[in-house]
Amino acid sequence: MDLEAVIEKLVPGGLGLARTPEGVLLVRGALPGERVRVRAERKKNHLEGDVLELLEPSPDREDPGLPPGADLPLGYEAQLPVKEGFVRESLARVARLETEVQPIHPSPAPLGYRTAAQFALHPLGGLAYRVPGSDELVRVEDDPLLAEPLRKALRLLNTWPLVGLEEVALRGSLLTGEVQVGLVGGKARHFRKAAEGLVEAGIAGVWWGAADPRGRFRGPTRFLAGKETLLERYGELEVQVDVVSFAQVNPPAAAALYAEATKLAGTGESALELYGGSGVLGFFLAQGYARVTVTDLNRRSIEKGRTEAERLGLANVRFARADAREAARFGPAELVAVDPPRAGLAKETLAALVELKPEKIIYVACDPATWARDVARLVERGYRLEFVRPYDFFPYTHHVEVLSYLTKST
Repeated sequence: MDLEAVIEKLVPGGLGLARTPEGVLLVRGALPGERVRVRAERKKNHLEGDVLELLEPSPDREDPGLPPGADLPLGYEAQLPVKEGFVRESLARVARLETEVQPIHPSPAPLGYRTAAQFALHPLGGLAYRVPGSDELVRVEDDPLLAEPLRKALRLLNTWPLVGLEEVALRGSLLTGEVQVGLVGGKARHFRKAAEGLVEAGIAGVWWGAADPRGRFRGPTRFLAGKETLLERYGELEVQVDVVSFAQVNPPAAAALYAEATKLAGTGESALELYGGSGVLGFFLAQGYARVTVTDLNRRSIEKGRTEAERLGLANVRFARADAREAARFGPAELVAVDPPRAGLAKETLAALVELKPEKIIYVACDPATWARDVARLVERGYRLEFVRPYDFFPYTHHVEVLSYLTKST
């Protein structure tokens, strides 16, 4: 059905909410205060649809040439209270807690902040973004959210004869201005000459990864040419990153969160980090803890973390390849830091965390709703939520990070 509606507010997930005679309507691509014409479908408990026509746009609407997936086309100052509101609403509606939410920490740069990106190959040539929730591909010539080194690499790759691949990934460094390319799909041996050519054309390094249904670079990977790693700065810490393992895409914003997390964590004898990747947060925590253990399931991340700890002279940081559900075997720990995927903590991980009985928990989240659910469960099991602050790592999108701190109730 086609409807006209006025959007009241945005809800977590970035959808605009309107109330109509036919029921609650959630609209993709609409902003608070806008009057829109929508083609809607009835879901179980609500209507949902996309904007057909923007009848009265918001005065704060701003689109500097945004790519698909950038679903918050607002002037930057107007984005911040919306994201802060997502965290407040999740805390109140999901966790049912009244803890004060600190003001959101903005991204140091609202544009040009992304140091990683993934592209599909368009059938007509060049690179493309996938439209969220569909199989539609949109060719991309430029993206203002990408850091400048990645924009240059994108222009180069759009002229390159990339054949036989499923995806192309980029990882750049704000510190050095270099970029790595990850080629996904096919056979590694088929791309060695192309990799050497890309390095000659100015790409710092090239990796290959097998297509894997579990996700990008979850299967076999091979280094093909150039530099295996890039050096990136997170605050005062310079660490090595690469295109085949995880690192936060907005290093200055992430560094600010890590610094505040370190202050909240204080000092102690033993700290444990779950979902730790190659250990950047663990390296920050090593300033205040005699022993820090970082765990992650990704073999490449653990190997890289060990190499980095040695390079940085952090003898008090050790790494272990393990599932977060195994947390209890790494105790005792006064502090546990967790930064889980969007789904939050599995029940087994939550149980292992409670079994460890740490005095302090640092919980970093990329989804306010699952974070609020987990915080409520921890409070039920004897913890008190002491501190909450949203961080903006992804301007012009609905995504928001949450830094929180819990202590064991006496």
